[in-house]
Amino acid sequence: MKLTQPGAIEPEEVHVWVTSLEIEAAELSRSEALLSEDEHVRAQRLRRGDDRARFIAARATVRRVLGAYLKLPPAELRFAYGSMGQPRLLDSGADLDLRFNLSHSRDLLLLGVSRGRAVGVDLEPVRSLSHRPAIERRVFSAGERRMLSRLPAEHRTEAFFNGWTRKEAFAKATGEGMWATMNRIEVTLAPGEEARLLTLEGSHETAADWTLFHLEPGAGFVGAAAVEGRAVRLSMRELKHLSEGAR
Repeated sequence: MKLTQPGAIEPEEVHVWVTSLEIEAAELSRSEALLSEDEHVRAQRLRRGDDRARFIAARATVRRVLGAYLKLPPAELRFAYGSMGQPRLLDSGADLDLRFNLSHSRDLLLLGVSRGRAVGVDLEPVRSLSHRPAIERRVFSAGERRMLSRLPAEHRTEAFFNGWTRKEAFAKATGEGMWATMNRIEVTLAPGEEARLLTLEGSHETAADWTLFHLEPGAGFVGAAAVEGRAVRLSMRELKHLSEGAR
């Protein structure tokens, strides 16, 4: 994978990169060479070979993208980790104050990048869940459950994952974790409805200080981005592998 310069990112922008984690053996070897010692240790702890390959591909992608913004070699980037395990750059660039968040499911990766704004991303494959009603009672407020109940039955699974990914993206942006934030916020759910944070701690005004985006990163997936602030513009960007683009 070779990444050209991603261009400028303005303070009012968030860039969301989407890429496949399914890569050829030669590229996997090149990717592994970019990882730090602690990332190598984490990779080796993964028993399944496909899980290990996805981890390596994901961390190398983060390094390549952030390195391109910062104009630094990907292998030289250094990270610290929050209480929930979320990574952050130790040197985000004095002028850029680069923030990022990532999410991956199966072979798909989302990477959200912003300047000086908290950002969180999440994606999920839309699928049937036998225990969905029990999850809804834990994750969604009474108001959100009423929204779900008013939808036609054929739209409720998609609505469930709309709500789940929006809440998860917000939790990742705040760094507090899903279960600490799920009952503090209400979000829109209905397919086709604009993604919005309706209330935060019961307040519409506080909720307006955040921007939510609905994402469709791949066939059969839904996703979300949560960004601190108002009047934020989102740009979706696809990252190609070496076999698909220039070497």
